[in-house]
Amino acid sequence: MNHAHLTLRPWRLSDAAVLPGLIGDPAVQRNLRDGLPLPYTEEDARAFLTAMLAADPEAAFPFAIAWEDVAIGSLSLFRQGNIHRCAAELGYYLGRAYWGRGIMTWAVEAACQWAFVHTDLLRIYAAPFARNLPSCRVLEKVGFQLEGTLRQNAVKDGEVLDMKLYARLRDGRP
Repeated sequence: MNHAHLTLRPWRLSDAAVLPGLIGDPAVQRNLRDGLPLPYTEEDARAFLTAMLAADPEAAFPFAIAWEDVAIGSLSLFRQGNIHRCAAELGYYLGRAYWGRGIMTWAVEAACQWAFVHTDLLRIYAAPFARNLPSCRVLEKVGFQLEGTLRQNAVKDGEVLDMKLYARLRDGRP
């Protein structure tokens, strides 16, 4: 797929109009952490965007994944604290209409490149549900290494789930 129309850009309050159609999809929320309302409203989106725009720019790196400047997903890096201050957790989602096109692979690669150039991060990690094979594959395609399985690490919708821990290092070591 030609990704010339894709960008990672800062969130804007005007993105609130499209977020309910992206994150309000139960298929998207199935692979995200709890705490997101369903249905997801424009008011929920405005609250999220306000928080992201007010976040400490040294601790949170939130991006809209945009196609022709319209938000189609989200990608964020959250710096950890204390002795883990040079590590960030990666989280992301993409509207279902955009799945299977290589968009998230492009976005994760672009975000990692940006982070390793513009921050002092040494490590970026992600912990998708083990059942979320497409997300695991995205991470593997862009050089994340599987470090292990976090057994019975989450309860989502009443189901006890394993998670996979992946990481990518600034120096590229496996």
